[in-house]
Amino acid sequence: MKLSRLSLQENRTFFSSLGYELPHFNDQAMIQATKAHPTWIHFGAGNLFRAFLAPLSQQLLDEGSCDTGILVAVGFDASLLDTVYRPFDNLTVTATLCADGEIRKKVVSSIADSFCMVNSPEEWQALLDIFSNPSLQMASLTITEKAYNYLSGSGTVLPNILQDMEAGPAGAVSYLGRITALCHQRFTTCGAPLALVSMDNCSHNGSRLEAAITAIAQGWQERGLCSAGFVDWISDRRNITFPWTMIDKITPRPSEAVSRMLMQDGLAGMELHVTRHGSYAAAFVNTEEAQYLVIEDAFPNGRPPLERAGVIFTTRETVDKVETMKVCTCLNPLHTSLAILGCLLGFTFINEEMKDEDLRRLAERIGYSEGLPVVVDPGVISPHAFLDEVITKRLPNPFLQDAPQRIASDSSQKIPVRFGNTIKKYAAHPALDVRDLKGISFVLAAWCRYLMALDDSGNTFTPSDDPMLSELMPLLAHVKLGQACDVHKTLQPILSNASIMGSDLYELGLAPLVEDWFSHLIAGPGAVRETLHRLAENA
Repeated sequence: MKLSRLSLQENRTFFSSLGYELPHFNDQAMIQATKAHPTWIHFGAGNLFRAFLAPLSQQLLDEGSCDTGILVAVGFDASLLDTVYRPFDNLTVTATLCADGEIRKKVVSSIADSFCMVNSPEEWQALLDIFSNPSLQMASLTITEKAYNYLSGSGTVLPNILQDMEAGPAGAVSYLGRITALCHQRFTTCGAPLALVSMDNCSHNGSRLEAAITAIAQGWQERGLCSAGFVDWISDRRNITFPWTMIDKITPRPSEAVSRMLMQDGLAGMELHVTRHGSYAAAFVNTEEAQYLVIEDAFPNGRPPLERAGVIFTTRETVDKVETMKVCTCLNPLHTSLAILGCLLGFTFINEEMKDEDLRRLAERIGYSEGLPVVVDPGVISPHAFLDEVITKRLPNPFLQDAPQRIASDSSQKIPVRFGNTIKKYAAHPALDVRDLKGISFVLAAWCRYLMALDDSGNTFTPSDDPMLSELMPLLAHVKLGQACDVHKTLQPILSNASIMGSDLYELGLAPLVEDWFSHLIAGPGAVRETLHRLAENA
């Protein structure tokens, strides 16, 4: 049986008998209401959206808290919509993989419609119409951390953004350019307020989105390509806001085991697909049970009552504390550490790494010993309890099976946030010594070792996608395992680069420790394990 709105309506008993949680609202009425007065659109149709945000919308619909669903748009890859959205009437199955082995299956039908922002004039017009509707309250985004970059490392405007600035609203093609064009459409039609809500895992995500959108708008204004007053309008917080958020829910690539389980249930079309950009997608998503979403309550046109679905609305200051707690201390640094070491040591799943005593001790050291001393308790979530859940339940979850290779992608963009803030706080604290960051400095050295594209046995591997690989890997091309090299000369361009490390590590006094670790890590095959074990024994 193929998953569709009709099959769901006609076979509710069948789905229920197999343990699927089903929606309780009238989906046709929801689709009509959403088309007439849309309230929430999301950019980025990946697994996190379908595993977390779409179910939040469904919960509000089930409870009768709202009558509209959620719309979704993608910026560059319509193949995702063509393979796992539209053939299934925009329905999806979520499989929640609990640490105790329970698998909770849910059919999510809150996605009213899906759109591709490029190569489809009709769908682009539909998006323009949505942004022209005063009822729209919220446009959220999960477009990956690197998508917010509009400047190069040297401070010049990136070529694709510059092209959008020169093309104007009608010719923009990048994600950021097209979203800015949609805001311009809103300005020139209804002029109603709107919240643009980044939900990507990056520090001060709302401000990063604001900076990019504003820069593009200013580029148009300077060239006379947008309506007069647009920049002033988009800069006025009575019109457009950019709330900060913290989102947390581990959602790995679709599992082949879950695919087999769903097909054994009788659902057709649950195979895995590889998109044109190399990511994995399916008509289902698998995810962990834990989830957190904290949002700055700054919505000038109202918002869906998501607090009824467990979302925490608070001040920007509190969001900042929660985000810093999670991204800089209690989860993301541990994830990145395990990803880098997992690639070097030949692991394929994070949960398997947590069975390794040396790696588990590394995660505990970075979280408890090095991170918690500089965490500010946000008040709405306990840092220690959050970290306990990460260490004892989330990362070791044997059913989640997240890959270190997936998490290692874009590490150059993650390191300055996930480690840089803690390093700077240690350096600025009168009672703390940056040289006590043995675990973090070890991971930074291991990442430099990772850039050699040799595992701990000396075998070559392909590093995960990262926008700076082409610039960084040549810096280590001359380094050979078991052969002496000038470590300082080799690493100085990396460790002194604040855009990579968050600061100049030589100025803060941590670079010598990283260089020392690196000299041990390149001593020969097996040196990564040997050095890691020595660190673990001295924890």
